[in-house]
Amino acid sequence: MTESSGRSRTYPLWLIHGCMLLSAILVSTSFTVGKAITPFMDPVALTLMRFLLATLLFAPYVGRKFSLAYPGPAALLRYSLISAALVGFFLLMFLSLRVTTPLHTGVIFTTVPGISGLYSWFLLRERLGSYRLLALVFAMAGAIWVIFEGDIQQLLRMQLNQGDLLFFAGCLLMALYMPLVKLLHRGEPMAVMTFWILVTGCLWLMLFACTKLTVTDWTSISAKVWMGIAYLAVFTTIITFFISQWATLHLGPTRVMAYSYLYPPLIILIEWFLHHEIPPLKTMIGILIILPAMIIVQQGKDTRSR
Repeated sequence: MTESSGRSRTYPLWLIHGCMLLSAILVSTSFTVGKAITPFMDPVALTLMRFLLATLLFAPYVGRKFSLAYPGPAALLRYSLISAALVGFFLLMFLSLRVTTPLHTGVIFTTVPGISGLYSWFLLRERLGSYRLLALVFAMAGAIWVIFEGDIQQLLRMQLNQGDLLFFAGCLLMALYMPLVKLLHRGEPMAVMTFWILVTGCLWLMLFACTKLTVTDWTSISAKVWMGIAYLAVFTTIITFFISQWATLHLGPTRVMAYSYLYPPLIILIEWFLHHEIPPLKTMIGILIILPAMIIVQQGKDTRSR
């Protein structure tokens, strides 16, 4: 059976969830890598380089196995709507990482499945169910705990830094991504859909980057930054986009996005491995509050396509 019939093919659950676990690990590294390279390049130029490199690296595979033929205006519009949500998210992510931490962004990202569930209910008429609402309560409680460091006074004063607010705005866009994939998929191979989402993402970024590209001092950008961009392009763009879009067709948007509940503990492990830093006990309590949300969502009804 060819990939183009992926909507009707049923894959074993262990394979789908195993791929999503790999995707979660890769995405978790993007917050740390992004934090390391954002001070050295404008966020718009950085996001454009990430998308351009991912597009160029992915094009030979798509061209050899499928086709790079122009998909038509209707399809291009579909892909542009999906990529607009992604581009907005990544721009706000890189901006926020200049003033907030990878852990804070990872924790705030746990609100995305709940918001995605609301979008899915509105766009796809996908029932939320009590299990998703309960998971959303756990995720929101844990995120609020970590962001305000378990301090009720901070919560009452609503002392959010600018980076946290920017990233939450980005999460509102990212939550729309998975429902749009399921809504706008028309049976084309997922690799083709991924490629054209990357292409249209580049076009969106060109609109923002016109002035940025001419004022950027490209000769001063270090090899470390380019290596970081290459890593983000291959591992946390091509691979994770492909996995998440494919899994969305079989698990549904909300269950796929529920893997973001694993980001905070994975980020902690990555930061500990790289810098030997462990968050304070108050922060760890908030993360432990978030984790049950992952289990709750996955216990819901299997929404795989028949």
